[in-house]
Amino acid sequence: MKTTDFARYLTDYLSIHLPGQRNLSTHTIASYRDTFKLLLIFCQHEKGISPERLTMNRIDNNLVDAFVTWLETTRKCSISTRNQRLAAIHAFFRYVQAETPERLLMHQRILAIPLKKTGKPTVSYLTPEALQCILKQPDRTTPAGRRDLLLLTLLYDSGMRVNELINLLVRNIRVAQPATVTIMGKGQKVRHVPLMSRTASLLTDYLQERRLTDIHKFDHPLFFNSRNQKLTRAGVSYIIDKYVELVRKQNTGSLPDKISPHVFRHTKAMHLLQANVNLVYIRDFLGHASITTTEIYARADDQVKRRALEKAYSPMVIDDLPAWHDDKSLMKWLQSLCR
Repeated sequence: MKTTDFARYLTDYLSIHLPGQRNLSTHTIASYRDTFKLLLIFCQHEKGISPERLTMNRIDNNLVDAFVTWLETTRKCSISTRNQRLAAIHAFFRYVQAETPERLLMHQRILAIPLKKTGKPTVSYLTPEALQCILKQPDRTTPAGRRDLLLLTLLYDSGMRVNELINLLVRNIRVAQPATVTIMGKGQKVRHVPLMSRTASLLTDYLQERRLTDIHKFDHPLFFNSRNQKLTRAGVSYIIDKYVELVRKQNTGSLPDKISPHVFRHTKAMHLLQANVNLVYIRDFLGHASITTTEIYARADDQVKRRALEKAYSPMVIDDLPAWHDDKSLMKWLQSLCR
């Protein structure tokens, strides 16, 4: 069967352009891939166009607009998900338009389809008391409990993303002082994050208990399951949900409605901010590409806002307010208003 131009461009885009020229992570590429899987499903089920017959000249702004509408109405996707899928399609057509200049007008019409406005979600984080309640839940008398305690502690202490956590190898850990963890972040950017002495102590005991101190174990996953395979994102979420549910049953702490692994990252950032750590240092600690991303924590924290306002306006506050009731002419004028 003769291949279509759409199949050729999409294959090159996902397998060559994104990993080779953009250097995107496999997780990001998978998100792009899923967008086009949904587009193929839409074309086949809603438009009667089978994947092997889908060509570039069949994809116009009307089809793309119908696709994102289908995501919202039929699949019940949120506006943010709709925008994410549309952004992936926009990125693909920016790549394609240089290859097919004869369809430049159509590509620009597709790129002109706007993203919908959506409210920005609030930053969800744990108070120190709530975090302490969760960290008290693992049973430290069992190997699984000790592993879970270390996992939760390291997730908070390092402020790493869950994908960074599950990809940690033994060689990424330094328990000798100063204790650090080497994290491979987005865009293959490496950062070295210092660890508290308590976390380093838990790591030392864990490595010895799991027999991960030998040199031939350096490339072994730091956290692994009963099948000796590295934990998955779902596995980490399961561990967190288990202990969060215990805290809710005990009613020992006020918790957000939803606690994902990323909440621990938000929590570390907010605690650093509340400790008056400079935003530049927090940006580097979290591995943000821009300080603009880090500023969401400053906007989310009421204590920081209050301190900033008090600092800005304190020179304008005076102890002795004017005694306006002693001003006879003012009082006479006020009384005249009531006649």
